[in-house]
Amino acid sequence: MHTHSTASDGTLSPAELVRAASRAGLDVLAITDHDTTAGWEPAVRALPPGLRLIRGAELSCRWSGTDPAVPLHLLAYLFDPDHPELVAELARVRAAREERGERIVALLRADGVDVSWPEILVGAGGGTVGRPHIAQALIRAGLVGSTGEAFGPDWLGERYRLPKEDIDVFRAVRLVRAAGGVPVFAHPRATRRGRVVPDELIADLAAVGLAGLEADHEDHSPAERAHVRALAAELGLLVTGSSDFHGTHKTVQLGAFTTGVEAYERIVDAGVTEVASG
Repeated sequence: MHTHSTASDGTLSPAELVRAASRAGLDVLAITDHDTTAGWEPAVRALPPGLRLIRGAELSCRWSGTDPAVPLHLLAYLFDPDHPELVAELARVRAAREERGERIVALLRADGVDVSWPEILVGAGGGTVGRPHIAQALIRAGLVGSTGEAFGPDWLGERYRLPKEDIDVFRAVRLVRAAGGVPVFAHPRATRRGRVVPDELIADLAAVGLAGLEADHEDHSPAERAHVRALAAELGLLVTGSSDFHGTHKTVQLGAFTTGVEAYERIVDAGVTEVASG
């Protein structure tokens, strides 16, 4: 219920992604590239028999209730990809992400790090440019040994990390609902990623249309997964699980965490876009 292709920062094309999901024995796959629906059409065209595809996106959001604002991600499922307000907001975020990437590369080059912005754009293959693409450039230059190291404090995690103009999370939830979609909070308690938001905020988001919480995720400890499940039960939210698959950018494999049938059916019933079937 949470995967990425080369339309954003994954390493498999949309067609390769759906074929990999079929080989992994999955019944359902959600394609949720960052702030884009560009992978939808090629994924549907390549859909293998027996696999159902949920079309979605992972929206880059922020909560400004503290200073500095907390970045967070919202999974949006089965929304109208032509909804004008949502289309405009996603385009704005993609442009801001690319601008940030170019500024990060300028900072690296100013410190004598030999990375090339045009090369990074080529590496992104026309997909939404993000820090993982810069991480790959650092790996190719022999400066770091892995994506994890590239996201450490000496590199993209702190020293060369810059903020970007994300969507206010309340606006994001309302936009997804207005577009007929189903919003689910991605990895809401992943403290290993950094700061997390208070449970009170999630309750406030549920009041304006948040549908669910992603509980089973590689960045959640067992205690964090239990906390998310308890909070979802308290608020009447559905619970999802997912690999957050990025291909070789991460070690987690497709199908590492799955979503229950009841939660899946609730998402399908609430979305405006039909599930595609192979």
